Amino acid sequence: MSRVAVLDYGSGNVRSAVRALERVGADVELTADPDAVAAADGLVVPGVGAFAAVMEQLRGVGGDRMIERRLAGGRPVLGICVGLQVMFTAGTEHGVTTPGLDQWPGEVVRLEADVVPHMGWSTVAPPEGTVLFRGVEDQRFYFVHSYAVQTDPAEALRSDAPMREPLITWAEHGARFVAAVENGPLAATQFHPEKSGDAGAQLLRNWVASLG
Repeated sequence: MSRVAVLDYGSGNVRSAVRALERVGADVELTADPDAVAAADGLVVPGVGAFAAVMEQLRGVGGDRMIERRLAGGRPVLGICVGLQVMFTAGTEHGVTTPGLDQWPGEVVRLEADVVPHMGWSTVAPPEGTVLFRGVEDQRFYFVHSYAVQTDPAEALRSDAPMREPLITWAEHGARFVAAVENGPLAATQFHPEKSGDAGAQLLRNWVASLG
């Protein structure tokens, strides 16, 4: 049974992520202890609310260092919702730009759509070679967000570091945006797999299985 740490840094909605991971067979601990985070087979970084607030909370418990330490050692990390957004270079909300963790190039900006937030079920377009979406490539997932990355991080990385090129899954709400990224040990989804029924459960099952 894979051991999964869910990072406990003050973000809401962590209990539903814990329950969803337990249902797909993981041994789950909700923790901000650096040793427990480092020892786990996988780390989940959930996130709801504002980009700046999540970054402040993460840094407050040393979560930024824990994530960097795991990734430097090739240890798997999965971000969810704002947990995806903070992996990018920066987020701009209400005219204020906040630095992110800069694991991927790109800026989180307000969605360009008639109705914001984007709330509800949407299909996604996974790439060939996806592990996360294996078996659920044509399914819908549950989104709740007003901000997203609309540029292609793979394009930004392609010329300088082709071996690091991530797999990008796209969705649309007014315009195309990044719905998920798979990049070596680091993966993340803009949607909430823990709220996405059977499809979300299969995605989490795929990720947990990859930890072995």
